[in-house]
Amino acid sequence: MASPESNSNFFYGFLFLPKEKRQALSAFYAYCRAADDAVDLEADPSCAAAQVEEWRRELDRMYSGSPQTAVGQALQPYLERFSLPRQHLEEILDGVRMDLEVRRYLTFRDLERYLYLVASAVGLVSIEIFGYRNATARDYAISLGKAFQITNILRDVRTDAQRGRIYLPLEDLSRFGYSEGELLRSVYDDRFVRLMQSQADRAGEFYRQAQRALSGEDWRRMLPARIMSGIYGELLNRMEAGKFKVFQNSFELSRWRKMGIASRAFLARRS
Repeated sequence: MASPESNSNFFYGFLFLPKEKRQALSAFYAYCRAADDAVDLEADPSCAAAQVEEWRRELDRMYSGSPQTAVGQALQPYLERFSLPRQHLEEILDGVRMDLEVRRYLTFRDLERYLYLVASAVGLVSIEIFGYRNATARDYAISLGKAFQITNILRDVRTDAQRGRIYLPLEDLSRFGYSEGELLRSVYDDRFVRLMQSQADRAGEFYRQAQRALSGEDWRRMLPARIMSGIYGELLNRMEAGKFKVFQNSFELSRWRKMGIASRAFLARRS
């Protein structure tokens, strides 16, 4: 069974979990990874789309108790144990399918649907494994997922552009007088910085919405999410401090820094 690599942000969120929940999340992570890998067959989009649909059929088999893949077999025992909603596992597949069909987003409203599918849905499954008492944990997961994904989009602007993908809303490019062609050519100037800052501000608001939604009774239960929030939040801060020089630099946190953030979240008290 696959488990999160030690350099992934998920890995640090899993550190302080009991064994069974850690195993369940590792199995779920492997499912997400397999679904995402399915769209890497971009040389033949029809083949990639077929792979995504095969995962839908495997999902049918998982919920009927007869999965055929190692990933499905690893996750299947936890579907009932943690009451994992099939809807959200389906939504994750919908999100990766969008990467085969959509390479531009006109408005943020258009992009927000994608953010929900590829990130918030992951959070909604994860909190079922973490466990929670207050229904606001769902709002927490949705907002935090969107914040994480926007942070990823800002970090990966260059690599996404190299693959012909632009996740920054085109209406925002237009608002700052910055063109698609300039983004694809890695043009860095004040317009680009202001464009990126506007997206970082949007991510910051989602982080704040998540913080407001987290109830005191679920503070400890959401430790893995709080760890990842600390890691992604610092990554966003570093990009802002570095004036979003994402064409020139690779913004990453060291393993020691991530471990420090995880330890601090573990020791933190709800204020």
